[in-house]
Amino acid sequence: MGKIRLRTWRRLVLVLFAAIFAAIVYRWISLERLQRFTPIEISETPTPAPTATRSPVITGKLDTAKLFNGITLHSTVETTPGADAATERIQPESYVLDIKLLARVPSPNKTIDELAKVSPQLPTLLPGLASMLSTEPVSPLFAQLYDTKVRMLRENLGRLDLLLSRHNFFDCQTVLQLQHPQTHRKALLLQAEMDVDADGSDSDRLPVGTGAPANFKPATSYRWEKKTDAPNPYLSGDEQRLKRAEDDYAAASTAPARKRELRNAIAELRAEIGTLKKFSFLIGTTDPFIVVPGTFTHGPDPVKVGDYALVVFGDAIYPVIVGDVGPNDKVGEASLRIAKELNALATAYNRPVSDLKVSYIIFPGTAEKPFGPPDLDKIHARCETLVKEIGGASVPLHRWENIIPSPTPSPSPSPSGTPPPSSAPPGTPSPLPSPTFAFPVSTPVETASPRTTVAPTRSPAASRSPHSKRKP
Repeated sequence: MGKIRLRTWRRLVLVLFAAIFAAIVYRWISLERLQRFTPIEISETPTPAPTATRSPVITGKLDTAKLFNGITLHSTVETTPGADAATERIQPESYVLDIKLLARVPSPNKTIDELAKVSPQLPTLLPGLASMLSTEPVSPLFAQLYDTKVRMLRENLGRLDLLLSRHNFFDCQTVLQLQHPQTHRKALLLQAEMDVDADGSDSDRLPVGTGAPANFKPATSYRWEKKTDAPNPYLSGDEQRLKRAEDDYAAASTAPARKRELRNAIAELRAEIGTLKKFSFLIGTTDPFIVVPGTFTHGPDPVKVGDYALVVFGDAIYPVIVGDVGPNDKVGEASLRIAKELNALATAYNRPVSDLKVSYIIFPGTAEKPFGPPDLDKIHARCETLVKEIGGASVPLHRWENIIPSPTPSPSPSPSGTPPPSSAPPGTPSPLPSPTFAFPVSTPVETASPRTTVAPTRSPAASRSPHSKRKP
């Protein structure tokens, strides 16, 4: 009997161990399958909502080489002993990125010799400049310009993609206030680079659009009332955008935040449409004009739209007018017509001169109203007179040619129905059609460093092209 009981107990123990082993194997196989097909859920204590003092989290992929384009970047990682990780991970000051931008504010050129280091021909081209330099010739506008640049850097330090590039920060060599001792003619001299303004339209003179690069604006600050009923070539595009915006605004599915954006866009489009219907403007591809910062239009001797000016580059002097107003923190911009005269490779995207070798001489208070289509002969004659009042020039001023084609009337049909005889002798080839003035969209070989860029959208709130100073 005892042997039977012992044998029975052994069997029970073996069965029990077999059952436990089978349960373990089954559990292991089940876990393997779950890990293969279903991710394991790990429960943890919910993270508390961030407080107002917690720094924002940087997400996404950031290419610091592009983010700091043109800015010399020194980066180090410093560590100090801390508390346990659970404590440190909730302390805002335990993991900090400090951003400190060091910028050297340049000193302006003051003497004729310093000006000649940048533009060697300048003293020879305009020999009277030396006598116009006072003991303190630097205009307060130079300090104001760089104060504005520094303020913009501080405001945008949290948005590194909006910081001025090195090229744009050092875009002005000097701003001098001049006055001739005999004639008392005042002038403002800038030494800077040259970026491109391809804006503007005038259906009275050029009914066909000259192209629309990124961030093109059909209007310029210099404007006058239209002379004809010809519609602006960019009017229909604005009207179509307005119709789409109004339809989106009226849709029941449009979110409130989107409606606020559309409301602002609709107001801007309506204002622009009204302006295009009423006014004509300078055309960047055909008219010689320069752009000045908005701050230059204020002060004791303000520069005004329509003032006569000179662009001096190399061994040439170009008579121009002030035709547009740009942002307060950038200097050096001219119309595409001037840019192409200085460098044939210039386009709306390629600046003609990247170095600070362009001299702009503006004559404040010389604008003549009412404004109208630019008269190139009048600009030449008026600038010649002003040049004589600052001591004369050693070379003749550049003479601009009117490149806007005159409208060709359609020939009246002859009574016999036959084409009118040609006055050209037999064998003479047919004349070429009138040239178009749309600048190329493609970018030729670049002689300048690329600018920041700017979102390529065509809207009133868009930023401008990479080689353009103006902003909305």
